[in-house]
This record gives sequence, C-alpha cells and structure tokens, in this order.
Amino acid sequence: MLNQVVLVGRLTSDPEAVQLEGGHKKSIFNVAVPRSYKNSNGEYETDFIRCVLWDAIATSTAEYCHKGDIVGIKGRIQVTQYEENNDKKYLTEVVAEKVTFLSSKKQEEAE
Repeated sequence: MLNQVVLVGRLTSDPEAVQLEGGHKKSIFNVAVPRSYKNSNGEYETDFIRCVLWDAIATSTAEYCHKGDIVGIKGRIQVTQYEENNDKKYLTEVVAEKVTFLSSKKQEEAE
C-alpha cells in the first residue's frame, strides 16, 4: 500500500515554526494549488491544502520561505478524527517529508 502525495503551489502565509512542550517544532500552513482544468464557468479553481511540517523541515521552511513563494512538497496524507459538540469531525492534511523552495514571488516581480 502507498500513501504519497506531491504538491506544487504557493504559500498563503509566512511559515512559522512553533516550539512545542516536548521540544519538537511544528509548522502549519496552507498551499494554494491551482487545478489543471477549468470549471463550468471557464475559470481555474484553486485548492488550499493544509500542510504540517515537523522539526528540521519546519525550521528551515520558516527561515527561507515566505508568503507567495512557490514550493514543492512531498509527503503523506493524514486524516485525524476528533469530536466537537458530540459530532465526529475529520481533518485532512499533508504531513510533509520534504519541502523544496522553487521560486520567490519577489524574484518573479523583479524579472
């Protein structure tokens, strides 16, 4: 069985690595990924995908990447179940194993 995902998209906010009580660092942000086809109105829609990074990956991404930058993310999909007001809720996110910095929005504007 295989659970692997590869995304290329823009960061919707500046990544921030937060220190947790156990000593681990964690970063959570969304990546905007445009769909490769048009909807019925002839427009391209965008998916906003929640990504979670841990420890060294969280730290380096927070240091070098900023809102609007294009990144490549390789990881796995994780679904977490929790209860809220006696209702079962599900949270789907990508746990990143590798983040590749591809392009800066500032670089593109300068060209």
